[in-house]
Amino acid sequence: MTTIPGIDVSTALKLISEIGTDITRWPTVKHFCAWLGLCPGTRISGGRRISSHTSHSTNKAATILRMSASGLYKNKSVFGAHLRRMKARTGPVEATTATAHKMARTVYFMMLNKKEYVEQGEDFYDKANEDKTLKFIKKRANSLGYKLEKIESAMVT
Repeated sequence: MTTIPGIDVSTALKLISEIGTDITRWPTVKHFCAWLGLCPGTRISGGRRISSHTSHSTNKAATILRMSASGLYKNKSVFGAHLRRMKARTGPVEATTATAHKMARTVYFMMLNKKEYVEQGEDFYDKANEDKTLKFIKKRANSLGYKLEKIESAMVT
């Protein structure tokens, strides 16, 4: 667990003491994150989404993950890139919670599959995000009747 950026030995021990070693108590990763209180809320009234803030929770494991996530702003990892992207979109508090949620999902799958964390780097995350955005833009253009094509950049001299 110490291979995850932001989690050192003492943080890992605190997490294990709060979570335990039997991760099968939670059937899915969604149950685990909901138990931590890191899932976005689904407050809907009249078919409209009112709020997506997380529920208030006194879960110590969630607090540990939030503290670990808040220190990753200058980190050159997937979690650091995620934190910076979310902070630009939503603000610092929501970004920290979103990054803690991403870290919780990683911890769950590591403990479930008994595999080590493999860091892919911020370049991988940025490339995946760019591909996802491009796919969305192409789909939106097609629905409006347009076709997007990549323009090869030619140097004008």
